[in-house]
Order: sequence, then structure tokens, then C-alpha cells
Amino acid sequence: MLTKKFFKTKNEAEVTFEFNRSDVTSAVLVGDFNDWQALEMKFNKKTQSFKTKIRLPKDKLFHFRYLLNNTEWENDYKADQYLPNEFGSENSVVNTTP
Repeated sequence: MLTKKFFKTKNEAEVTFEFNRSDVTSAVLVGDFNDWQALEMKFNKKTQSFKTKIRLPKDKLFHFRYLLNNTEWENDYKADQYLPNEFGSENSVVNTTP
């Protein structure tokens, strides 16, 4: 799930990436915003989900995916859109246009 917060005085958006599935014990976020490097997501006991926040430039599209349990690639069920990738599947996309 994605939530976005836009700032009046900054040309960026704070995006919260959240993933929840009962069989997941670890989750990392990867995307073109950080050259597809793994960014560990923290487990939130209150919501029983993995979360991380990132500030991204406004008015852009960013591709991303989740790597679950170090073995399974998954898209965000609430992404803004999905686009094909070079591996024959799709990437989740977040749009930072207010």
C-alpha cells in the first residue's frame, strides 16, 4: 500500500511503502529511485506490516517492487499503475504528481 504526503515548500513527496501478508518474515523495497538496491523495511507490530518512508522528487514516475523472504518478488496491490519490465513481468509504479 502506498500513502503520499506532499509539502508546500519542498519539491518532493514523502512516500510510505507498506506491505502486509501473514507468511512474510522479511521484506525489502527496491526501485529505480535507488538503482534497485535493497532497502530493508521495518516490521510494525501495531499494523502487522512492513513499512518504510522515502522522500522522492515531485512530478515523476518511479518503478519499484518488494522482495519478500529473500526469494519472492511481489508488486504493491495499491500501486498507482503497473508497467512491463525486462524480466517478462510487471513493476509497480508510484506517481509523485500531487
